[in-house]
Amino acid sequence: MQQTVKLQPVEAYKAPRFTVYQHRQIDKIEQLDKLPEHLRFEMKVVANVFPFRVNNFVIEELIDWDKVPNDPVFQLTFPQRGMLDDESYDEMAALLQREHTPEDVFNLATELRQKFNAHPAGQMEKNVPEYEGERVDGIQHKYKETVLFFPSQGQYCHSYCTFCFRWAQFVGKATRFNNNDEDLLHNYLAEHTEVTDLLMTGGDPMVMRTVKLRKYLEALKEPRFDHIRTIRIGTKSLTFWPFRYVTDPDAQELLVLLKELVDAGKHVSIMAHINHKQELRTEVTKEAIRLIRQTGAQIRTQAPLLNNINTDPKMWSEMWKEQTQMGMIPYYMFIERDTGAKRYFELPLYKNWEIFREAYKEVSGVSRTVRGPSMSAGPGKVEVSGVSEINGEKVFVLRFIQARNPDWVQRPFFAKYDEKATWLDGLVPAFGEEKFFWQDEYDAM
Repeated sequence: MQQTVKLQPVEAYKAPRFTVYQHRQIDKIEQLDKLPEHLRFEMKVVANVFPFRVNNFVIEELIDWDKVPNDPVFQLTFPQRGMLDDESYDEMAALLQREHTPEDVFNLATELRQKFNAHPAGQMEKNVPEYEGERVDGIQHKYKETVLFFPSQGQYCHSYCTFCFRWAQFVGKATRFNNNDEDLLHNYLAEHTEVTDLLMTGGDPMVMRTVKLRKYLEALKEPRFDHIRTIRIGTKSLTFWPFRYVTDPDAQELLVLLKELVDAGKHVSIMAHINHKQELRTEVTKEAIRLIRQTGAQIRTQAPLLNNINTDPKMWSEMWKEQTQMGMIPYYMFIERDTGAKRYFELPLYKNWEIFREAYKEVSGVSRTVRGPSMSAGPGKVEVSGVSEINGEKVFVLRFIQARNPDWVQRPFFAKYDEKATWLDGLVPAFGEEKFFWQDEYDAM
């Protein structure tokens, strides 16, 4: 007997026709007509280097156009001049202002992208495993218990975020992780019984039709995958296209799949990327959350702290409270990664910690599930636990929340306080030490 998940009448949440705009259609977005011409040109310049994609739901429902260009969701989805260094901006602007071909633009963009650390934290060098003696493209296995899989059909999103650390997935096949071989995924997982968690990632796996998603996940109900306890799906769809769970043609089938996995004993967690509380304001998003929770799946929320978007501690505390009330679990506050347009979005480490602390102290214990601020760096997830003074030396107190070597986890270590440092590689050990305790082992990996 086929399972069902109770849906509200479709008429209550009538979906608009999905319409998407990319860099070549930026002039077709009517709301931009009110902006000064120089701002529109700046957006075109940046959109030819970093990926740009936005849909009509985000434009019409999530952005307060009276507050543009400072509206947080506008900053989150529309390219900004500060995302490019002056030299890169000037080169692309000059090209667009003279006679050029699409090939000219592509070639210059490809050249400029080389500056932006497309795959940070050793993703290419240290994360890609081998299976039967061959490198497995489309799989990353950084931590012993967790495998990331990049389904080929899910390597784009309903809208792109300007800060995205996975921007390289969207600008050409040469820089993309992806795989459409479900048998390879299943064989790899069956062989690696130390793995307990599978994370479907991208892009956004929820852009796939359910029949494609089922191809990867349904087999995990088999006894040979009893060691796979948790299935995570990273997605922005809850706020950027919530109709995926409510009115899309296969929304019911998707909810059924989630329930089947839960009923089979899997912990299913929707890893929802929510960057600002403004994203939670639509009724259809609230309905999508209700329907997902009805399947037995959990929703965990995460986001990086971003200059120009979400630096207000009060906003974070209010967002965490609202998420908790809606039945979601605040999970991570990340530090903006050392890739892409980080120059526009990053903050000093001490500022990340101050904002996190101010927000954290304003919520009750049920929302203090959130961890951070955390750097997803090469050796692991490094939390900035605080700033302290020890034996007269001002230091950052750091610890691994997750690490390439599990023995590193929860071991505190200390770095000299530096107001300019924005990432782990900008720190040096405190107390006259030459290296951090994990450095030699990590360098040898």
